[in-house]
Amino acid sequence: MNLETFAIIMGGLTIGSALMVIISKNPVKSVLFLVLTFFFISGNYILMNAQFIAAVNIIVYAGAIMVLFLFVLMLLNLSKENEPKNSVFVKFAALVAGGILFIVLIAALKDGLVIAAATVDQSDNIGLVENLGQILFTKYVLPFEISSVLFIAAMVGAVLLGKREKQLID
Repeated sequence: MNLETFAIIMGGLTIGSALMVIISKNPVKSVLFLVLTFFFISGNYILMNAQFIAAVNIIVYAGAIMVLFLFVLMLLNLSKENEPKNSVFVKFAALVAGGILFIVLIAALKDGLVIAAATVDQSDNIGLVENLGQILFTKYVLPFEISSVLFIAAMVGAVLLGKREKQLID
């Protein structure tokens, strides 16, 4: 089996497990499928000779972030009777957010196709940490900072949801 066939199989498994995250009705099973998706993504990184990013993906996402998700699920104690009712405004906001995500994905794919058409550097230092840091903190500094603000907002939201649930119990 050549490398391209293995990459296609790994990509298919990644997409399949990501779809199971969405399809799964049980939130805990959905989180476990997300962990599996992160492992498959790390496998794709290894196929692209980015071993450091694969290791960080497993340590940070499959380890720390998934534990955080499981704790939030246990903290919120999700069930059908606790589920909020969806209003028209929530559905409209979800539609707008999904549309914006779709536009961003199309733009990213367009840029990805342009980058793929460029010459590929076949040197041995492609997956080095130095090159990753150089690109991350020069070309992609704005998305890096935006993602850090997003993580802080998610943590503050989890704390507020936990405190609200505790205040309702008392």
